[in-house]
Amino acid sequence: PSCLADVPEWNFDGSSTAQAEGSNSDMFLVPVRMFRDPFCLDPNKLVLCEVLKYNRKPAETNLRHTCKKVMDLVKDSHPWFGMEQEYTLLGINGHPYGWPDNGFPGPQGPYYCGVGADKVYGRDIVESHYKACLYAGVKICGTNAEVMPSQWEFQVGPCEGIEMGDHLWMARFILHRVCEDFGVVATLDPKPMTGNWNGAGCHTNYSTEEMRREGGLKHIEAAIEKLSKRHDYHICVYDPRGGRDNSRRLTGHHETSNIFEFSAGVANRGASIRIPRQVGQDGYGYFEDRRPAANCDPYAVTEAIMRTTVLNESGVETKDYADH
Repeated sequence: PSCLADVPEWNFDGSSTAQAEGSNSDMFLVPVRMFRDPFCLDPNKLVLCEVLKYNRKPAETNLRHTCKKVMDLVKDSHPWFGMEQEYTLLGINGHPYGWPDNGFPGPQGPYYCGVGADKVYGRDIVESHYKACLYAGVKICGTNAEVMPSQWEFQVGPCEGIEMGDHLWMARFILHRVCEDFGVVATLDPKPMTGNWNGAGCHTNYSTEEMRREGGLKHIEAAIEKLSKRHDYHICVYDPRGGRDNSRRLTGHHETSNIFEFSAGVANRGASIRIPRQVGQDGYGYFEDRRPAANCDPYAVTEAIMRTTVLNESGVETKDYADH
């Protein structure tokens, strides 16, 4: 196929994935974005699909459907996103990859952006993932070793609108697929190791066209003010369990804000929202929402940010724009 129009709709057995009953199990696969296949190579493709139920309504796990509606509504503001996906490499036994079998590595400090066999574990896996994403056409733009040993991060973006969720989900798929070849597991758990170890987030960088223009800082500050009044709503959608996963991570320690409090600041990695120092100096640019968990759905996160900052929704209820 050379374009999405060449790819037919298809179906699968939803009863095997706990998405449907066996007596009415067919779920529709509707192609929405196509990538080059880094595993079978050209001319093969990887196709990202939305899942619809038998009645053509979106499956409960299909959060792209409403996100697309919202992104269509706000398209004139040209929202750009960049998401920083943290993850942890585990052995098949669930123990962090490269850690001593019956103990712990040395305290955090020398691992972040580290180099050397005693500092970083699994760089060959990370590089393979990065190159596979580049081949596929995923807008991956960086990677680094994280604060906890065997924890890594890759960044996807800038992407506009619905493209952000599409590219991050494909990058995640490729990550799990590459790890399979190496016999390791990538977990997106926001706090895979209890104790004095950093958790894993999915920091979301965001701007609209007016924020990127000269004098855009006032628009950034206005957006942050709106977010401050809707903290509970955002916490609920920033992980798949309504904030319960994130509560293990957002403790106010390990470069996080407290889950119960909203805060913002320039160059402050202990705040809910960070304005980069360069943006503060320039007076325009973007800001970073540090609250989303590593296992967040990027469609839910980007949709929530647009609902609050551009569509001016408030409270914990969301508006249904289906009739407009």
